[in-house]
Amino acid sequence: MKKSTLHQLEMLAGIVGPALFVAVFLAEGWLRPGYNPTAEYVSALSLGPRGWIQIANFLAFGALLFAFSRAVAAEFTRGRAARWGLILLTIIAAGYFFSGLFSMDPNSPPLPPSTFHGTLHGILGGIVFLLMPVVIFVYLRRFTLEPEWHGLRAWSWVLGILCAVDDIFFTAVSKSTDLTATFTPWIGLIQRSVIVPFMAWVLVVATTMYTHKRAD
Repeated sequence: MKKSTLHQLEMLAGIVGPALFVAVFLAEGWLRPGYNPTAEYVSALSLGPRGWIQIANFLAFGALLFAFSRAVAAEFTRGRAARWGLILLTIIAAGYFFSGLFSMDPNSPPLPPSTFHGTLHGILGGIVFLLMPVVIFVYLRRFTLEPEWHGLRAWSWVLGILCAVDDIFFTAVSKSTDLTATFTPWIGLIQRSVIVPFMAWVLVVATTMYTHKRAD
């Protein structure tokens, strides 16, 4: 396969990955009998007889985001975000991928995880949710400095702020007993409010990169 073709496929992975991930968990959350997407985590879709759908969704997105990170590495070989941006994207990709291999415990939350796979899933989730808003602002610095990428500044500001603010609120709700009790009916929606802006950011960046490459 030609290097240019591989590079285009890696950029396409950044377009397909987030769109597919969100579409699957939205559709599955809507169609799954007994599942309440407003009150339950996305990871809860990995449980039960149809859990393989969300497990495959985690694995696919992790693999596609990793592929996209290779396209980003080829585009930004040096300068701002060239090193740390790639590291963070790779860690997030690995976090999503292994979240598919290690499912959450059925009673977590509100109970703490009691199994190895449940504990590891919680750790992976904590890392991913910490880094999603961070990587947006890491790349924002690069987009601000280079005129070629100025079109991504506004997107990164808006989606980065949404992701960060919602993430702080989600973390506070998850860690506070009082807040958890108050917002339990909405915890699934709050979690999705962190995930969706990050997915939108990846999609916008990948689409912009792909469009620029096609125009060259």
